[in-house]
Amino acid sequence: MTPSLPPDDVRVPSPVGLHRVLEPTGEAVTLPQAAQRLDARPELWPDEVRIAVETLNLDAASYRQLAGKHTSAGVVDGAAVRAEVFEIIEARGKMQNPVTGSGGMLIGTVDEVGPESRLGLSVGDRVATLVSLSLTPLAVTDGLERWDGLSEQVPAAGHAILFGRSIAATLPADLDPHLALMVMDVCGAPALVERVVGEYAARGVAPTVAVLGGAGKSGSLSLAAARAAGAGRTIGVVPVERERVVLEDSGLADAVVLADARSPLGLAAAVESAGGPADVTVVCVDVPGCEQPAILATAQGGTIIFFSMATNFAAAALGAEGLAADVRMLVGNGYVPGHAEEALRLVREVPAVRALFEGRLASETAGSDA
Repeated sequence: MTPSLPPDDVRVPSPVGLHRVLEPTGEAVTLPQAAQRLDARPELWPDEVRIAVETLNLDAASYRQLAGKHTSAGVVDGAAVRAEVFEIIEARGKMQNPVTGSGGMLIGTVDEVGPESRLGLSVGDRVATLVSLSLTPLAVTDGLERWDGLSEQVPAAGHAILFGRSIAATLPADLDPHLALMVMDVCGAPALVERVVGEYAARGVAPTVAVLGGAGKSGSLSLAAARAAGAGRTIGVVPVERERVVLEDSGLADAVVLADARSPLGLAAAVESAGGPADVTVVCVDVPGCEQPAILATAQGGTIIFFSMATNFAAAALGAEGLAADVRMLVGNGYVPGHAEEALRLVREVPAVRALFEGRLASETAGSDA
């Protein structure tokens, strides 16, 4: 049994985790995502769940920043990346990149369930958390010694805490758990794309949908979701020739164009050459500077969905104003009811999506073993 909380602990439990915030305190207290430090001890409040951690999955923007910081002469210093991630977790009681502000998610096994938990989990369930590591109390006990720092997936031992108001999904038995983790990490993207494209279809419009980063995880799922929801034309935008070939071979997009998503005129011209401007533009690339190019690639009255954690939302809003662009801009918050089930359905039912994910997983595994 887990030790009970100290009898002199007077913190009032909160379903959103306020009682786990250690810094800041008092009137300046924030929700866990914005907090500087969380209480990651294993003892549970009545509505919490403790997860025995198996694998962390760093979000793409965070890992790119860390790897770039520790790259010299084109070679990533994996040991330095590992050390910094461990230091962040130790210092903050959660995995939140201090530069990007983002985290990722994890898989593990339910270790204990508080008597008042309403998450529907049971001890022994193998789950993926569907909330960001940037707000999840987390402690690691192995120093991340099994991770080489060269991939987004981090084998780890330790524990994580889910609050009363949280989300987790049981891992499917028919998919490799690490594949399922990759899918669930981006499952908010296809669900929101399906909703938005479905709104157009309900009005009798078959929209043109452009996905920036179409060969990536969230990008490939978004292309499949757009087509399934009634898109009239799908355009995949990729930055390099290798990804263009991969995406063209997959058949997920009606057209694939090679363009730098940070180039305002270059991106707009590329999308227009493929049948644009887009009625719906989906930004899935994990680099900054794509806000105004996405606006220029989108038709007046169109919609832009920003999924990248590298997005500068002030730049997006002010850029649209400065360009006199009448566009609706949505922030993909990672949660849409049923999002995990929808993403897993696409992986199961669209062979091209599954092939892209399995290829990425194989590549990451090979790189990690190299």
